[in-house]
Amino acid sequence: MIRTVISLDAEDKAWLDRTAKRQRKTMTQLVRHAVQRLRQESESAPSGFERLLRDTRGIWKSGDGLAYQKKMRREWDRRK
Repeated sequence: MIRTVISLDAEDKAWLDRTAKRQRKTMTQLVRHAVQRLRQESESAPSGFERLLRDTRGIWKSGDGLAYQKKMRREWDRRK
């Protein structure tokens, strides 16, 4: 493992110390666990764009979407 130094507000450090004592763990164990959870949540939660893609996947039921886009754009060119 790699050692690292972090700076905490006094209130956060006191809370961390109390929590570690109550859970009978070291502060290092708590911080390590918190970082692991944050990383797991971050990696499993899709970004806004990815969520949008997931939520709208498959809703177009009118044939080839690209062909439709090209048809619409040809209409734009005719309006000029």
